[in-house]
Amino acid sequence: MVLTVNIGNTRITVGGYTDGIQRFCGQICSDPLATGDEYAIRLRELLSLFGEVPEAIDGAILGSVVPMLTERLLAALRLLTPVRALTVGPGLKSGLRLRIDSPAQLGADLLCGVVAALQRAENSPVVVISADTAMTMMAANAARELVGGAILPGPQLSLSSLVQRTAQLPQIDLAAAAPASVLGKNTEACLQSGIILGTASLLDGMAARFYAELGSDVQFFATGSLSPAILHACTTPIQYCDTLISDGLYAIWQRNRKG
Repeated sequence: MVLTVNIGNTRITVGGYTDGIQRFCGQICSDPLATGDEYAIRLRELLSLFGEVPEAIDGAILGSVVPMLTERLLAALRLLTPVRALTVGPGLKSGLRLRIDSPAQLGADLLCGVVAALQRAENSPVVVISADTAMTMMAANAARELVGGAILPGPQLSLSSLVQRTAQLPQIDLAAAAPASVLGKNTEACLQSGIILGTASLLDGMAARFYAELGSDVQFFATGSLSPAILHACTTPIQYCDTLISDGLYAIWQRNRKG
């Protein structure tokens, strides 16, 4: 089994793969206070939850956008398995040419998402929407060149900022269905209209610009915490895959494995 570990700002996603098939995918919280020993315990417990054991691990790869946690997770993996874990970064082959100004600044999650999207797109250009605190839209052309993207505020961040900075706006559930009309009749409905329909309109507007740059055959993929209500409100066809980054990590491991 190949173990994939994606370290994000709020959660760490762990996946297990055998012969191209995902066996499990789970998450633990990103804890800046946890030690490598504590992460080893949490990883062992997560494996146990899915009926897996560390002895089954015969390959591992880690991607991280939180440098302070990278070495702790590597230390945790060393406690669980003698297998050397690969780390996404300079020196690993991704199959992509990076046509951006500072490749070293590209987050491992964005790279992995694009790698996995291109596997699904059958030689079409792709745009990957990765949603968390921020939303990142990263594009690659049909020649497997990562050509750039855009960073936008995520809907939860926008909502939290509004609620914190105003006296009478309540929190709303972004997982609720999109309103049928943009004409909200109360405060909650107006917020739902603005955040859900507004974010969908923002994505559709950005998609139109990506179509203009990359061509009409571009395929859009999304992963992360983007609400289904927002995706359903978009007129742009967007394929959602919650394991996109883990799938990309596994694809990069396959490209770099020895033997």
